[in-house]
Amino acid sequence: MNGSNVRKIAGGVLLSALVLALAACKGDERQETSAATQASESPWPQVKWPLPEDPALEKRVNDLLATMTIEEKVGQLVQGDIGSIKPEDLRTYRLGSILAGGNSDPGGRYDATPAQWLALADAFYEASMDTSGGGKAIPVMFGIDAVHGQSNIVGATLFPHNIGLGATRNPDLLRRIGQITALETRTTGMEWAFAPTVAVPQDDRWGRSYEGYSESPEVVGSFAGAMVEGLQGKVGTKEFLDGRHVISSVKHFLGDGGTANGEDQGDTQIDEAELVRIHAAGYPPAIAAGAQSVMASFNSVNGTKMHGNKALLTDALKGRMNFGGFVVGDWNGHGQVEGCTNTDCPATINAGLDMAMASDSWKGFYETTLAAAKAGKITQERLDDAVRRILRVKFRLGLFEAGKPSQREVGGKFELLGAPEHRAVARQAVRESLVLLKNQGGVLPLQPKQRILVAGDGANDMGKQAGGWTLNWQGTGTKRADYPHADTIFEGIAQQTKAAGGEAILSVDGSFKQKPDVAIVVFGEDPYAEFQGDIPNLLYRPGNDADLQLIQRLKGAGIPVVAVFLSGRPLWVNREINAADAFVAAWLPGSEGGGVADVLLRKPDGNVQHDFKGKLSFSWPRTATQYANNVGQKDYGPLFAFGFGLTYGDDGNLAALSEASGVQGGRTEAGTFYARGSLADGISMRLTNAAGNVAEVTTLPAKLTDGSLQATAVDHEAQEDGRRFAWSGTQAATLALVSQAPRNLMRETNGDVMLVLTLRPEQIPPEEVSIGVSCGDGCKAASLPIRDTLAALPAGQWTTLGVPLKCFAMMGADMRKLDSVLRLESAGKLQLSMSRLALGASNESQNTLDCAR
Repeated sequence: MNGSNVRKIAGGVLLSALVLALAACKGDERQETSAATQASESPWPQVKWPLPEDPALEKRVNDLLATMTIEEKVGQLVQGDIGSIKPEDLRTYRLGSILAGGNSDPGGRYDATPAQWLALADAFYEASMDTSGGGKAIPVMFGIDAVHGQSNIVGATLFPHNIGLGATRNPDLLRRIGQITALETRTTGMEWAFAPTVAVPQDDRWGRSYEGYSESPEVVGSFAGAMVEGLQGKVGTKEFLDGRHVISSVKHFLGDGGTANGEDQGDTQIDEAELVRIHAAGYPPAIAAGAQSVMASFNSVNGTKMHGNKALLTDALKGRMNFGGFVVGDWNGHGQVEGCTNTDCPATINAGLDMAMASDSWKGFYETTLAAAKAGKITQERLDDAVRRILRVKFRLGLFEAGKPSQREVGGKFELLGAPEHRAVARQAVRESLVLLKNQGGVLPLQPKQRILVAGDGANDMGKQAGGWTLNWQGTGTKRADYPHADTIFEGIAQQTKAAGGEAILSVDGSFKQKPDVAIVVFGEDPYAEFQGDIPNLLYRPGNDADLQLIQRLKGAGIPVVAVFLSGRPLWVNREINAADAFVAAWLPGSEGGGVADVLLRKPDGNVQHDFKGKLSFSWPRTATQYANNVGQKDYGPLFAFGFGLTYGDDGNLAALSEASGVQGGRTEAGTFYARGSLADGISMRLTNAAGNVAEVTTLPAKLTDGSLQATAVDHEAQEDGRRFAWSGTQAATLALVSQAPRNLMRETNGDVMLVLTLRPEQIPPEEVSIGVSCGDGCKAASLPIRDTLAALPAGQWTTLGVPLKCFAMMGADMRKLDSVLRLESAGKLQLSMSRLALGASNESQNTLDCAR
């Protein structure tokens, strides 16, 4: 099926291109009529590129191109990450661009100051323009994931993530958000925002669902052009690509929201007409608005990786849709193309990629691409086309005349970061994004002149309300001081109640000394990004009912409860909806928690401040197994339909919902192998020793027959939520967490994810201890010495230890087919306790094993 669809799409696009070419040639009238008829049958829209031919621009491009060496041309095709490249490198390699990836910051500090960001931008620019050692002065472009504001920078305005913006149905608001994002990005030295995302998520298990505006291609299409215009300025005006705007990067082309089972970077299996109708919806308006770059997607379409898909990158995007900018790759995405590696992939350039995001592989990629160009594997015509596309954008941006970033129009004007007028727009966006799902007895809006208890772990947590892609890739590990221009949801409520003569009391666990009049419980998903957010079903926090119990406990005390749910997607929360009097989907609102208070609370005089405006841009599931739940699908039957959203004038009463999730098992969260005393589905715990003894840990205590290793229960955060493992030291023994089916952790390995153990070292032997994984018969198991690392941890204290997955890959493990996700072996007398084993980002562990030593 896949191969057939590939041929159909490739054939269809190539036929369209051929037909258009024939129609342009002189011929008889019948040939022209036939050509026009066949072209009109293509599902790919013809888009008018809005920038007219500019002879002066073309002369500048061609004059420069004519003087460039092949080394300089190839350099323009390469983008390196600031975590792996230094300004000095540009004096030798003359790369076309640099980027700051999600975990890449000046000095390796996620909380680097705006001034440090700007100084780094200056250093890279000056290196690119330095010709003292030879070469041409071609300014480098600096790109960054400014996906909900300039969200990598401390103090920037943080807008709601796209899923919330989709609920506003307000393209004009999106345009203003784009303008502010561009301004704050320019302030810190970058000229390129990797936005907007125009994915159309079709399976809410996908970890990037919140990056999409909607499951509806029509909604996505209505926003795409507005956001591009906001970021870049309007074509034909003096604001277009001026010093207060940036170039946009419309992403991810194509089909990222349609992968099978919602697997990030997976395969979108679809026919051509549906691919165009659903997943290409955002591109025609973005191209018509003059988008200067498009980012290729990690995923495959019918088995062909997009970074190597010539039919779609060249024939459809650049040909049929007349895209006149350049195509950039995603983080080492070219390395996933068949026959390629991160450092060697001429096929991606030949397919139509103009600039490779060779983040940490830039030097090797440059060298192999140069060799391929010299050998004719990349033709001069293709090389020159890619360079021309990049140079045109740099000239349009005025980079050759702009000077270093700190000397540009708004460079260093840090008062623009989180400026009051910018925050006001973000607060408006929060207000308009909130969706009211239940309002039993008209409990909302609340009078502010009363005692309001604000509870839940999301009530006063900026990181949680901002979500992923905030100050770092996963949005984790931040602190309140990192958000100087922001209000948590509790802070917003407290400010308004105090002004009205009421009182807001923060109590995360819901405890109180004096009974409140009403409680607002703020809870939801913890931050995540990309594949770290992929989940097997739509259960909310499987195996952890703490939020439900909090709501029920307050209700049991006779207190009305308003539930505010923070999430990057609709989830099955029927039990929580039933337990609460009112239920609000607040998505990931960003820096302006006051926007929530604006809608939940009345004015001091009792009148309504702001009514609910938000309407669901994603359908809400009836069960936790209702993954394909998109408006217009056959047998469409959600709990709350696309477009649903109550106002204060509506009857908000809701009959009790079914509390049958439809899921069997599901005791742990995605990416977690062991937690709260339970193993993840498909994971077992096994004890073995050198003599061949085996014991499956199904009940406790458990031990090998010779006593060389035993497991007992231990308390950490709850009764018997951990396991203590004791090695006797009589012979080598191993604790293993075994997977019933092979686990593919290659994405996570490439993404610098770690295996994170929550443990308590109790007795460390003088003999070596090793930690590892295994990958089945005929595959090399990988283990790393860990004894010294364990010995350096605080004895008898709970802590976390992260082991980078890439360490196991470096030792030869095939990370695509792991049959055990942990092997802990000791021949000495070792004792430690463990309460959790999960995948995590680099900042989610207090200690990290250094496998480079």
